[in-house]
Amino acid sequence: MKKLFIKTHGCQMNFYDSEKMADLLKPHGYQVDDSPEDADLIVINTCHIREKAVEKTYSELGRIRDQVNLRREKTGKKSIVAVAGCVAQAQGKEIMKRSPWVDIVVGPQSYQNLPELIAKVDPLTKNNHINIEFPTIPKFDHLKSLVNKRGPSAFLTIQEGCDKFCSFCVVPYTRGAEYSRPIKSILDEANELIDKGVKEITLLGQNVNAWNAEWKDNKVWGLGRLITELAKIKELEFIRYTTSHPLDMDLELIEAHRDVSKLMPYLHLPIQSGSDGILRSMNRKHNVKEYINVIEKVRNYNPKIAISGDFIIGFPGETDKDNQATIDLIKEIQYSQAYSFKYSIRPGTPAAISLNQVNESVKNSRLQEVQSILRDQQLEFNKNSINSSLKILVLRNGKKPNQYLGRSQYNQSVYFSSEEKNIIGSTININVTEAFQNSLTGNIVHI
Repeated sequence: MKKLFIKTHGCQMNFYDSEKMADLLKPHGYQVDDSPEDADLIVINTCHIREKAVEKTYSELGRIRDQVNLRREKTGKKSIVAVAGCVAQAQGKEIMKRSPWVDIVVGPQSYQNLPELIAKVDPLTKNNHINIEFPTIPKFDHLKSLVNKRGPSAFLTIQEGCDKFCSFCVVPYTRGAEYSRPIKSILDEANELIDKGVKEITLLGQNVNAWNAEWKDNKVWGLGRLITELAKIKELEFIRYTTSHPLDMDLELIEAHRDVSKLMPYLHLPIQSGSDGILRSMNRKHNVKEYINVIEKVRNYNPKIAISGDFIIGFPGETDKDNQATIDLIKEIQYSQAYSFKYSIRPGTPAAISLNQVNESVKNSRLQEVQSILRDQQLEFNKNSINSSLKILVLRNGKKPNQYLGRSQYNQSVYFSSEEKNIIGSTININVTEAFQNSLTGNIVHI
């Protein structure tokens, strides 16, 4: 077998794509390896959502180049280097200009063509290959029956692309228009994952709750109906989904949080800002009141649900008053966890050319204030779990002897010790004894 090294940056969808690339290349003789030094094929699956992530790609490519050259000097063998993902889509020509030794650049909608592109690489000549097209035949049609070994938890992409065109976001340009994967394709892959031992599936999409598709009865399903159908798979114990848009939280999906026991009581619902003025500048197409109404409705149907969110701090034109509105919203919602970042310019987006860019020191100060409140809320939420019993899927070994890591229904990392062997993939109950900022610890409840 030839050695394949894949390094993944960014979101869960990139990790799903990396798994699919490994599945796709296995029949062509490639086996995943943990080291790039001796790899026959190196794939860097990139993220373009923030500026640092882009520069991280180029820094990593510099290190990979040195490793490739060293391998060639030692063994005379050439490693094929491919750049995939959203940076590849957005900056294909720039990658070839800045890193001309890269062999392949392939976008997130075209990686199904990797075997064909690899076959075209000539080790003796410089013949770069770029494929950043948006194919008319969806890539999922090329990825059927390509599920190899998985752990107890797996991602399953059901929707890609975005039609919302938020003024800060590159997704519509790197992932294309919204595309909902057909129902049969989703159910087939879900059953294949279950056959490989998976017990938890996380449904993925840039706007996952915008997913909809027509079924055999000519009725259109939404995400809530799909989750209800997936829950019928006996061996599937846990269902999650991310990332959602407030405009696409319909009643059927909200009802699923009440009626489907296998759907975890956790909702990641980004708003980005607590200011209506900034939301308009972001082209979010909803206001703060509408967002709060969605949260209230979800909590009315499932009072135990945990709410997570995203915030962009220092968006162009943001004032102290706008920032305070964000803080007020955070205090009102009371998040179980949330992600917050400074706004960074993404070339090609409308917000990038705004003349009202916020000073970096102001961004830093506001971000620290917001993150301090969010950390306090997360710690308080975790502390409320102490002395409770949580149902845990055991995911992997911890760093300490006899330590294991699981995940709660509220998306918390839970650490515990056990002398028992072969419990990864098991579902157990944990009595929580301690709570920390990002995790819980506890003991197995023997029933």
